[in-house]
Amino acid sequence: MRFRHPDGSTVHLAYCTNVHPAETFDGVLAQLRDHCEPVRRRLGRDRLGIGLWLAKDAAHALVTDPSALRGLRTELDRRGLEVVTLNGFPYEGFGAEEVKYRVYRPDWADPERLDHTTALARVLAGLLPDDITEGTVSTLPLAWRTAYDDARAEKAQAALLTLGERLDALAELTGRSIRVGLEPEPGCVVETTGDALAPLTAIAHHRIGICVDTCHLATSFEDPHTALDALTTARVPIVKSQLSAALHAEHPHLPEVRAALAAFDEPRFLHQTRTSPTLNSVRAGGAPVASGLRGTDDLGEALEAGALPDAAPWRAHFHVPLHAAPAAPLTSTLPVLKTALTRLVGGRHPLTRHLEVETYTWQALPPDLRPRGRAQLADGIAAELTLARDLLTDLGLKELP
Repeated sequence: MRFRHPDGSTVHLAYCTNVHPAETFDGVLAQLRDHCEPVRRRLGRDRLGIGLWLAKDAAHALVTDPSALRGLRTELDRRGLEVVTLNGFPYEGFGAEEVKYRVYRPDWADPERLDHTTALARVLAGLLPDDITEGTVSTLPLAWRTAYDDARAEKAQAALLTLGERLDALAELTGRSIRVGLEPEPGCVVETTGDALAPLTAIAHHRIGICVDTCHLATSFEDPHTALDALTTARVPIVKSQLSAALHAEHPHLPEVRAALAAFDEPRFLHQTRTSPTLNSVRAGGAPVASGLRGTDDLGEALEAGALPDAAPWRAHFHVPLHAAPAAPLTSTLPVLKTALTRLVGGRHPLTRHLEVETYTWQALPPDLRPRGRAQLADGIAAELTLARDLLTDLGLKELP
């Protein structure tokens, strides 16, 4: 979906296909047929943007076989789909029964991460629509925090510098500029937008920046105004933003709240949980900024007696559907998303032009909230995109055909 910003530039809205896991090229083609095109039809649009997730094997097949890449581009056109962004965070196995810590491997100290991201950039350059010259890829925020020492940090920085050189060469060869954004996530070396400033300013490459995920932003109790101001001041490119909402519990000390949270504790994904016992307001009526952030690696750990202070709200890294907040006593951090979106695209000029709805946890929701079959899943994704579209038009952007 495309939108015209008041400054005349085009802002793209897509949804991420990591909700439909596929490890192979044939699996990606099946996604387009079984899921993406039905979502487009529900929206009544001639064209729908999708943020492709390409696992290692699928990316390898596309980058080594020009006919396969041409075939994918043809299939996208035939089904009324377009790609300007890729999700390069998961490497493989995102559809496994247990993902958890596996999603952070390989990290940026491992050569496989550089090779995979380079392959994704080359694939994206071949998939961009004819009238678009810029694509984006989101990626792992360096590494999971454990076992990351100075030696691995040096390897990661060298890999990102090499990536910048490769992206420059790709732009010169193809005329397509591909940018890559580190995606801060709780528990990683780069957990917050503030953590991203030092490594990205050290690299100082205009094609390497940050991907702001609004669920992760909220889980770490970051104030969108403060975070985005700091990125702008440091001249860190906001490559793309993933529109997502975290799980919020206002009164985690109550038994009924803990019981409600326990329903979201599931075995597939990691749901990092955070609280800030000392929340200090930074602006009248505005969002708080966190000091003294405390957390656990997973929701189940947080629910153990005494694991986290429970006198202040908790937030869990669980991407809940944008249009359907959990029932009381829980809710979502949709207000954080709205505030961030206003700053991202509501000003005189957009801070980023690539937006991606990323709710990959539909099948990890409590059983009574999960979609029953493809049709209900398509309905839900279409509803999320409709909400995102309405937020954009409320900010003065005009939806394009």
